[in-house]
Amino acid sequence: MINFENVISIIYGIIALSLLIFVHELGHYIVARLSDVKVLAFSLGFGKKLISFRKGETEYAISAVPLGGYVKLLGESPDDEIKEEEMHRAYSNKPPLTKILIAFTGPFFNIVFAFILFYIVFISGYTVLSTKVGGVEKGYPAYEAGIQQGDVIVRIDGQEVSEWSDLMEVMSRTEKTPLAFTVKRGDKTFDLMITPRVIEGKNIFGEKIARRVIGVTASNDFLKRKENPLSALPKAVYQTYFLSKVTVVGIIKLIEGSISPKQIGGPLLILEVAGKQAKEGKKNLIYFVAIISINLAIINLLPIPILDGGHILFHLIELITRRKVSQRFIDISQKVGMGILIAIMALAFFNDIMRMFFGK
Repeated sequence: MINFENVISIIYGIIALSLLIFVHELGHYIVARLSDVKVLAFSLGFGKKLISFRKGETEYAISAVPLGGYVKLLGESPDDEIKEEEMHRAYSNKPPLTKILIAFTGPFFNIVFAFILFYIVFISGYTVLSTKVGGVEKGYPAYEAGIQQGDVIVRIDGQEVSEWSDLMEVMSRTEKTPLAFTVKRGDKTFDLMITPRVIEGKNIFGEKIARRVIGVTASNDFLKRKENPLSALPKAVYQTYFLSKVTVVGIIKLIEGSISPKQIGGPLLILEVAGKQAKEGKKNLIYFVAIISINLAIINLLPIPILDGGHILFHLIELITRRKVSQRFIDISQKVGMGILIAIMALAFFNDIMRMFFGK
């Protein structure tokens, strides 16, 4: 029988991927048009064209494989036949800075799109874990100090904490011991001196780190937050910056070998997670799409031939040396880049299948 939940997950995943690809290619398209480069085609997806129409000088299409897209520019391929009167509109004849801008704007649009999605989440309202204690572990500092389930931690060493993430942040960056915890229990508020214990834990990359803990867990008590249009701006900017930084650091650690290649996920994982987030609510799905948009931007900026970052690298070389990179070198580099991408995609698909069917 057809599992309709899986079908819905696939639909949400395809919609999310298609939207991100559209935003990415739209960035290339807009700047190309503004730079007076002739756009021959704008396709959402690869392979056989399912729907296509021509408007002006550009063919617009939706193609069969929704795992990418492309904007085809006049003069982008060495095989393009360019009429004399259109030489000035060929991509290959534009200054290096113009070509860099066209290549960069695709990833940039994905970053901007992520910011917009975060902004929407913040102004429409979101939930955060409160500092209400859900559990106290015996033998740990909080238990010995007398903290009980249901207590609310309101301050640590005079610093107000209203969200569980605030509590964790203050704990991680405050090395002073003991710490003064201001706790609210019912109508009473009192202070407790607690010395955190240092234990071995793992960060978001799975690396071993030293963590300061007192032995409490969060409850399922959530606070509703809603930012006004002004206060949402810095929050959305920071969230975009933070997740971009995490993505870059994650890629560096993956290259260094600090993170297992098993962490790499592909389209199947995106489809699965998109479906799950959709079930949790629209805001969860929006947040997830924003994260994937950032990932798409950062990955595309990697200096791998065939990706936007590879094109930017070639144009930077042209800008510095004042000479175009030889077509032979570009062709060889792109074949190598394609090999790297195929290897990464194969690994991602393998990891997705192992996770989905074997839980590994």
